[in-house]
Amino acid sequence: MKEAGMNAPTLSEHYQQRAPSAIRYAQIEYMKRTDGVGQVNVAIGNVSLPMHPAMQERLFNLDGPSSPFRDGAVKYTPTVGMEQTRASFLNIIASSGFDTDGLFVQVTDGGSQAMELVILGCLGPAGSGEKPLLLIDPAYTNYSAMAARVGRKTITLTRFLQDDGSYTLPDLEEIERIVEEHRPGALLIIPYDNPTGQFYDHGTMNLLAELCVEHNMWMVSDEAYRELYYGQKHTSSIWGIELPGIEGRRISIETASKVWNACGLRIGALVTDSREFHEKAVAENTANLCPNAIGQYIFGALAQIEHGDLQKWYRKQQAYYRPLLASFNQEIRERLPGVIASCPDAAIYSVIDVRHLVGPEFDAKDFVLFCAREGMVEIAGERLTLLVAPMSGFYTVPKGAPNPGRTQMRIAYVEPPERMKLVPPLFCKLLAAYIKKRKYSTVHTA
Repeated sequence: MKEAGMNAPTLSEHYQQRAPSAIRYAQIEYMKRTDGVGQVNVAIGNVSLPMHPAMQERLFNLDGPSSPFRDGAVKYTPTVGMEQTRASFLNIIASSGFDTDGLFVQVTDGGSQAMELVILGCLGPAGSGEKPLLLIDPAYTNYSAMAARVGRKTITLTRFLQDDGSYTLPDLEEIERIVEEHRPGALLIIPYDNPTGQFYDHGTMNLLAELCVEHNMWMVSDEAYRELYYGQKHTSSIWGIELPGIEGRRISIETASKVWNACGLRIGALVTDSREFHEKAVAENTANLCPNAIGQYIFGALAQIEHGDLQKWYRKQQAYYRPLLASFNQEIRERLPGVIASCPDAAIYSVIDVRHLVGPEFDAKDFVLFCAREGMVEIAGERLTLLVAPMSGFYTVPKGAPNPGRTQMRIAYVEPPERMKLVPPLFCKLLAAYIKKRKYSTVHTA
């Protein structure tokens, strides 16, 4: 018999090449520390606010007389999801002013599983029938990761962060050129964008919908942050598009995570106006049996909430985030003159770019590792480091090409307000310490 450890089985090529998501990268490295330094974690969109009161009531009364878990049994639900949970997603969409007639809802284990089902349903595998997913970079990292997991490809258009903190979409001629060259199966849009905070208004959504109709693509809209917008604008959604030919090709990805402050429930949904897509997606997901039963029950509390009450909830969430975004952007610019900070109109993120402050050697991913593994700043007697997400993982670039995210980091507004106030001084002091240690060109930080 051969000794243990010899001729170990080989990992698949996919696993050999797999690295952690840019979003989880800092946390994974930080968890290896043993020096007792605390963290302010703004790398992950892990909302720290309480859930909607109706959801809390169900959470705290899982053994109540009306609970399906009162006897201690947790059974499978239908693959499509509990009826009440599906009704909650429709009620939420309707509360934003959109017609839900003809929409089909499938509950999923978080929005991430809905992404995977969408990719499997809209795109062709490698080969002559290949139909890639068209992303607009920087794009939420899980889309490219999910595509790689199931052997599908992505192609990208790139937005660039301007010195004034704004992003601009590529012009329609460039988008059409990419579409005609690569023949994508679907276009992904995030109207309340993660990671940029860019808001796609109704007019922009219509223009992109016209492309989908003209080039026979599915239109996929990730609406995780719907209603989290901060300008004098109106709610935007794929379900507000009125365009001949758009019917039957629309898909939205929904989640309990962000607007409803329930990241850990892992409840999402795939909503579509295509009966065929819906039925096939449910058939595909029978292999996963069903979504989280307890999470479905908790989220199902929103099925009967009046639209006026839901609108009050949206305004409450907006009022919470708006001053956090404004305060952070003002302070980081004051402390770090020359820094570029995005001006988010929506969602819960800012992108910080230090390209005007550092030399060409700088790599945000290496800075993130420094903060996670060894960075430390003492503030008010507390030893802390800061966890942020390197933006390089949000871009897909050809091998050897420069990555616009090399000098960029994403900040999530997920820590309580008193902890968010620590982010600017932590960022500036850690950046100065990193630059000094690496002997890069120095920058002045307050």
